[in-house]
Amino acid sequence: MKSDKLANKKTKVSTQQFLDIAEIKEDCVILKDGTLRSVLLVSSINFALKSEDEQNAIISAYVSFLNYLEFPLQILIQSRKLDIDGYLEKIRKLELEQTNELLRMQTADYRQYVSELIEIGEIMTKRFYVVVPYNPISDKGTSWFARLFSLFSASKDIRLKQKEFEKRRYALFQRVEHVLTGLAGMSLKAVVLDTQSLIELYYNTYNPDLFNKEKLVEVNRLRLEE
Repeated sequence: MKSDKLANKKTKVSTQQFLDIAEIKEDCVILKDGTLRSVLLVSSINFALKSEDEQNAIISAYVSFLNYLEFPLQILIQSRKLDIDGYLEKIRKLELEQTNELLRMQTADYRQYVSELIEIGEIMTKRFYVVVPYNPISDKGTSWFARLFSLFSASKDIRLKQKEFEKRRYALFQRVEHVLTGLAGMSLKAVVLDTQSLIELYYNTYNPDLFNKEKLVEVNRLRLEE
């Protein structure tokens, strides 16, 4: 018979075991199957305010962009409550630096007003991402047998060897450059998320309640215990 202590003991399993991500480094995400991902943060445009000619030009550019794609893309829209903690902290510092008492009180009132407005209004912000994948088995530049062998070898060893990783990363960022050019043709600005930004993005995605309470340490400041 099991004791009550053992019966009530629950096994804690790390969330990381259920994620497909094996590693994040050098501005790209390595999945457990050996494939890579790059994430682009993309600006938005107000399509409704454009003239008819501008709208037709954007649609034409979008159609051309899709027709020339030889690999899949993932488009992600993420909505989050607007985080203005940094802005409020900046206003608070300005408030403390004010030598004029009237200006100091007005700054304090403004800070309080903005803070309450965000809490009451539940103002949301939207961010647009494009995820660019690279799968060695879909690379037309290599032979079929090489692609198949690469796929099976990746499943045996999650952490890619540096030489193989650099080869796949180079192929991935060739695709990224193609996507950036296509987005620019639609008057969209895009930036590639670096390692720190990728870590924050996935941490925020999987821990939305903790993200605003527990800020992440920058990756270059982390120290690994031997």
